[in-house]
This record gives sequence, structure tokens and C-alpha cells, in this order.
Amino acid sequence: MSTDIDYYELLECERTADDGKLKASYRRLAMQWHPDKNPGDAAAELRFKSISEAYDCLKDPQKRAAYDRYGKAAFQQGGGGAGAQGFGGFGDIFSDIFEQFTGRGRQPTGRGQDLRYDLEMTLEEAFNGKEAKLEIEVAVTCEPCHGSGAKPGTSAKACTTCHGQGKVGMRQGLFMVERTCPTCQGAGRVITDPCDTCHGQGRVERQKSLSVKVPAGVDDGTRIRMAGEGEAGQRGGGPGDLYIFVHMKPHAVFKRDGTTLFAAAPVSVTTMALGGEIEVPVLDKSVAAIKVPHGTQTGKQFRVRGRGMPALNGGGFGDLVVQLDVETPVKLTKRQRELLEEFQAIEEEQGGKNNPASSGFFAKLKDVWSELID
Repeated sequence: MSTDIDYYELLECERTADDGKLKASYRRLAMQWHPDKNPGDAAAELRFKSISEAYDCLKDPQKRAAYDRYGKAAFQQGGGGAGAQGFGGFGDIFSDIFEQFTGRGRQPTGRGQDLRYDLEMTLEEAFNGKEAKLEIEVAVTCEPCHGSGAKPGTSAKACTTCHGQGKVGMRQGLFMVERTCPTCQGAGRVITDPCDTCHGQGRVERQKSLSVKVPAGVDDGTRIRMAGEGEAGQRGGGPGDLYIFVHMKPHAVFKRDGTTLFAAAPVSVTTMALGGEIEVPVLDKSVAAIKVPHGTQTGKQFRVRGRGMPALNGGGFGDLVVQLDVETPVKLTKRQRELLEEFQAIEEEQGGKNNPASSGFFAKLKDVWSELID
């Protein structure tokens, strides 16, 4: 199992992004994570290298085409030294593309289909990471026939129509056109005595239990790849991959933008006027203390560094932004009402000197009314 981050996700681009968008996004992220801007930060250096690796691949049209088709597996074995399994580098990739147009080359191996699983997570789970248990319905290799499709003790025979080539030729004028054999469907072999379990398919549907370690810092749309956990292949082909897409559930308190968390905290009018300190619970089960200066206006935002969400793959923590909103008291006692009325009377005597925003607003409104009357 691997949790490879998609190159497009690293560059924060859609898969349909053009070269200009890729370049602009790379420049922005490279400036943000460059080691010179983050001295001594090993995580930032690793992120910078990953971003550079992603851009080096996607800026090259041929490499991008190979990556879009095979993912990182297209580059894992380098050039032409690949064996019978896996990918043989660009030579094999381009020969595959060539075969699609010419109809020539090796017989198809029937790689299994990739699968998608949508995983819902809470913000707390995304903050800490989790080990998720998955139950999926998937086509797996038939055990009695070991994926051959033939009844145990028998085997498939060479197709008599194409003589085991999987292709048949038709002459059209001066040209010979090759097409997939209609008898064996390109396999080159036919099963005369199919397996009783899979009925010649080589695969059966089964319920499969998987466990995946979801790293801390995942966000809505994060994709996790589990290599080889997709559907079993046909005719000896390898299995597909399982792609897990993360979907975040709404949180009752926090909103999220990348690694930054936002929260609105109700604060009493006396604390806003006189000053004080409030405590805001955060996702690591501690509290963030915020000093409120006297005369703080409602809507004022305070940023607490390093108390937001963790960056994916260990890039530190984002910030927590708390907006203070005045909470108007309800169900006043007789004494509280008397004090507020006394306060109001003093305010009126002073002509709103302690409320510059409202004084300025009504003064401007008075000017507008005067202009309308004139």
C-alpha cells in the first residue's frame, strides 16, 4: 500500500490545467516552500523537492502523457531494462500507444480496472490521521483455476482462427489491415472447458476487507492510492489500483481553508469594552488563549500561529483565526438594567465620544439627508 500524492494535487492544479497554469502554480509554491525561505525546516525542503519533481514531470508533454496513463509507476523502472512484470519505461509506454493505432504488437493482458472508494472523515480525524477499515466489492482472481478461466486440470488452447496471434489480417487494396480476432477477442487462446466457479472469466466477485492509514492533514478531495487493490486482471494481466477520495464532514465550530482554521467566538460586551482574556478550544484538545484589548470592536479577528491544521506529509501547522463577536446579554436582572441605563445616560451626555464608529455613521447619514432635502 502506498499513499503517493498525486502530482496535480502537489501543484494544486486540475488534471486539465494547461502549461501556463502549471507553471504559475509551480512558481508560487516553489517560492512558498523554498529552503532559503524556510531555513532549517526539513519538512519544507522535502515539500519543495516533491513540488519540483511534480513540475519536472508535468511540464514535459511526453512524460505528462505517460503519467496520466500509468501514474508514477511509469517511471519506477527507468528506461529499457524492465522485466516481464510491471512497466518497462517509455519504450513500453510508447509501443503501447503505437499498438493502439496500428493494431500490431503483443496480445492484450487485460489489466484490472481501477476502483474508487469515497471516505468520509471528520475534522478531528483529519487533524490526527486515522486507520480506516474498508469493505469493498471487488473482482478477485478465481482460486480454483488461478485466473486462467479453464477448468482445473485443463488449459486454454490456441485459437484456430488467428493461430494464437490475437489478430486477423484483411487486405484492403494495397494495404493489409489487422483487427482483433473475433473468435478469441484478442486473447490468442480459447477456453473449451471453462471453470465451474468463474465460468471462464478467471475472476469472481468477493467482499474484501482492507485497512488504510490516512495521514494527518488530508483535506476534501485528497486522493490516496492503494496499488494492486483494484480489480484482478484478465488473461494474466495485473490488478488495478484502488483510489480513495477523502470527503470532509462539516464541523460545528471550525471552518477550514487549507491549513488555516476559522472560528467565531461569542464574547461578552464587558470583556470587549474593558479588555480581558478568552480561551478557545482547539483540535489537539488544548486551548488557545487570546488577549482581548479594551475597546475591541465586534468582528475583530485574531490570528494564533501554529494552532491550525497540520500540513500533509509533515509540513508544520497552519494558523487559527478567531473572530470575536459581541454577545448581547438577555434576561437582565434589575441591577444590571439600572447599570446599563445609567451607562446609556452618560453616553448621551458625552455625545457619543466613546462610540466613534456610530457617531461617524450618523453624521454621514445626516449629511446625506441634508443633500436630499436641498
